[in-house]
Amino acid sequence: MQTAYDIVIIGGGPAGLSFACSMIEADVKVLVVEKSNIDAIANPQTDGREIALTHLSLKILKKLGVWDLIDHAQVAPLREAKVFDGDSPSLLNFKSDDSSIEALGYLVPNYQVRKALYQRVQQADNITLMTEAMVDNVEYLEDHSAVLFADDTTINAKLVIAADSRFSNIRRKVGIPALMKDFSKVMIVTKMEHENTHNNIALECFDYGQTLALLPMVGNASSVILTVSTNKAQAMLDMSEADFNAKITKDFRGELGQMTQSGERHSYPLVAVHAQTFIADRFALIGDAAVGMHPVTAHGFNLGLRGQDILATLIKEACAHGQDIGSASLLKLFEKKHINLTRLMFFGTNSIVALFTNDAPVIKQVRRFVLKFAEHFPPIKYLISNHLTEAKKNKFLPF
Repeated sequence: MQTAYDIVIIGGGPAGLSFACSMIEADVKVLVVEKSNIDAIANPQTDGREIALTHLSLKILKKLGVWDLIDHAQVAPLREAKVFDGDSPSLLNFKSDDSSIEALGYLVPNYQVRKALYQRVQQADNITLMTEAMVDNVEYLEDHSAVLFADDTTINAKLVIAADSRFSNIRRKVGIPALMKDFSKVMIVTKMEHENTHNNIALECFDYGQTLALLPMVGNASSVILTVSTNKAQAMLDMSEADFNAKITKDFRGELGQMTQSGERHSYPLVAVHAQTFIADRFALIGDAAVGMHPVTAHGFNLGLRGQDILATLIKEACAHGQDIGSASLLKLFEKKHINLTRLMFFGTNSIVALFTNDAPVIKQVRRFVLKFAEHFPPIKYLISNHLTEAKKNKFLPF
């Protein structure tokens, strides 16, 4: 027996659920398919990750009715960001008081965003959530697509959206190639308490042999991100809390006083992905399935939220005019509006990572020059700050 929906979303993570939220006011019947169980989606566990929301992302979450469902007591404003290079005095500093904006961005625990998205989806009558289900393939049949499940069930849809991670199996099955960049690094994330206040300042320290970052949380607590080569990661994960505390305190030069681990250590391999195209016949990619970013610029979630919003806006316009929501022209317009900026950010971010994680003497000199130039040339700082915050209208953004 075949069931029909207007849209099938494969993946119930942040990208898939935010797109589902965008469809709540639309005259469409939506199915979200997720391989995890319902408890994992309804009550997501802390995973050590903090989402750095730009002003554009905040605007979208408010529009979706999601922002008010987040526990604001756990939201921390990011008022300043500092970038250091090893043991050199080179520094790049961004401050929110350099412009009319209140903060550079807002830091929200990842699990809080996921929980709020689920709660919003649960309020909708036109969205069905299917858990513990696996999509095996998608077949294009001109006026619709057939979504084939591992248990031989088939569901028809006018449009299929893949949001099943940067390692998307459906992206490959549909025939969309992707460029994958394995950095051979592991990001170790944990929450730490510290004696001195962080003053809502984020830190990025490109030390030799490792990268150390700090994202200010509420109170005298921060999310600390240590990035090391894959062959050194297990030693860091196995290190005793006392030794880990001593290492991080020393690596931050004691500026925050004694630092004490207060959360679990989580590890994530660093692999960036960019799909060659974001569309196929009656099929589109959003979130990490389209572009999975290196976290150094903290733009992964923001790009995913922006992409789904572009697609959702086009679909709602098509619905209002009685047009086909899975048409090639609609999907091509979505890709045109989104893919160029993602390419710019993907390759630009990878270039930044290559420059600031290469410890060759000549490269060290180059990056020190880059930092000094950017710090003392206001137009460059303005452009970077505006790009990071998305606080003002950009010619690439349809808002």
